[in-house]
Amino acid sequence: MPKPLEPTLDALPNPFLRYFAATRPAFLSVTFVGCLLGLATAAHSGITLGPALATVTLFFALMAHAGANVINDYYDALSGCDEVNTERQFPFTGGSRFIQNGVLSLRATGIFGYALLAAVVPAGLWLTAVSAAGLILIGLAGLVVGWAYSAPPLKLQSRGLGEFAITAGWLLVVVGSDFVQRHGFAFAPVAAGLGFALLVANVLYINQFPDVKADGAAGKNTVVVRLGVARARWGYVLIAALAYGWPLLMVLAGHLPVMAVIAMLPALASIAAARQLWANAGQPAELTPALKLTILSASVHGLLLAIVLATPLGRML
Repeated sequence: MPKPLEPTLDALPNPFLRYFAATRPAFLSVTFVGCLLGLATAAHSGITLGPALATVTLFFALMAHAGANVINDYYDALSGCDEVNTERQFPFTGGSRFIQNGVLSLRATGIFGYALLAAVVPAGLWLTAVSAAGLILIGLAGLVVGWAYSAPPLKLQSRGLGEFAITAGWLLVVVGSDFVQRHGFAFAPVAAGLGFALLVANVLYINQFPDVKADGAAGKNTVVVRLGVARARWGYVLIAALAYGWPLLMVLAGHLPVMAVIAMLPALASIAAARQLWANAGQPAELTPALKLTILSASVHGLLLAIVLATPLGRML
């Protein structure tokens, strides 16, 4: 199967479509799933969902993720890691290639990314006004994590802390979506969301393997750069084990319904991805199937768990 073509200015003459594509919309699906999971935990708690609140929450969560994607491209271009990345597995690793291929300038990308993040602020204030004050903390934490993942001075990914940032960021998506409906904090979205957030972190983790040489050359010291590809393979297994172990523990502790074990099925995809990573960690061109399986496992786990919680399945047994 031929690889997807990288973006070019000729292929994106429409400015609206050009900027929309720069957000990497296909990868926003994990935020969509995270919002659904947060809404499902609220519904499972007996809360009647407000469609308008849910829609606004979803739209601006997607916008925040889009802004973080664009900001990541901007700072990776500044560091030079995307420019020298010859082993990227587009569209999964090596950035969107919009700056490197002349589709958007570096300046335009930076302005666009920060504009997207700024646009989330008034929506967050409105949601806070109709929900509860604690939402300010969730929203602020989410924006800081999305910015600090790539941006100096924190540059969390370059310090080997990217996986913690991603886990926190997508757990906040679930908690925030639940909070807007519940008008308060609860443990339910944490019980449902932490495993999902860890699986999203594993997506970013495995993406570091094809990029390891370019990241190392640019001083972007991710976990994979620090450990080397052979030892770093264990990190993928550890994150996956924690991701599936958490919901199982929550079922045993009574915080999730028994039928939530259905959401363990994507572990099969994670195991298959781990086997491929184990065999091909140092061969970027062979890792694309593992990258796809890792995205699949996160998305399907979140969807299955949301279905269980939002339907009569969650009340069985």
